[in-house]
Amino acid sequence: MKCNIYLNGVGGQGIGVLSELVIRAYDDAGFQVKGVDTHGLAQRGGSVESHIRIGYPSGSPLIEAGKADIVLSLELTEAYRALYGLLRDGGHLAYFDTLWQSLPVRLEAEKAPDAEMIGTAAAARNVSVLRVGTDGSGDVRMQNIMLLAESVKGGVLPGIAAGNIRSALIQLFSGEVLEKNLGLLESIFG
Repeated sequence: MKCNIYLNGVGGQGIGVLSELVIRAYDDAGFQVKGVDTHGLAQRGGSVESHIRIGYPSGSPLIEAGKADIVLSLELTEAYRALYGLLRDGGHLAYFDTLWQSLPVRLEAEKAPDAEMIGTAAAARNVSVLRVGTDGSGDVRMQNIMLLAESVKGGVLPGIAAGNIRSALIQLFSGEVLEKNLGLLESIFG
């Protein structure tokens, strides 16, 4: 299997942790995987992205424009940008339904994207969409884990299962943080 996965969000949402969990879960499942984070101005509220390539033995881990098979996004504006930037036609988009208003939106120079805008744009490009976090429940600090688990459960991320995520969580966390994340995983997969 070969797959390009692009992750994005804003600083403070846990994109780096999400990236590390995806990499470890695919490694646990026996896939060759490599990734790179590109933080830019990754202060709280700034754009953060990660590129993960599954099954590519050589070459750069950076994904070219229009070549991502899957996008996982932790914020609406970043999901909308990735839909037009990195995601290929016919790809898969999973996003957490939250909005961190960018400066142009705050200044009313741009309209904030919403689920309807994303749905319309996705339909025009034959992109499947999984919208996560619409009920407002759960700990916002765990939205990255929720997006990962729902993406696996919803079939967006091929080749990995709940057990691979569990293994990745155990490798990365301990104590109360691990227990909370395992509890969230269990609540999603039942």
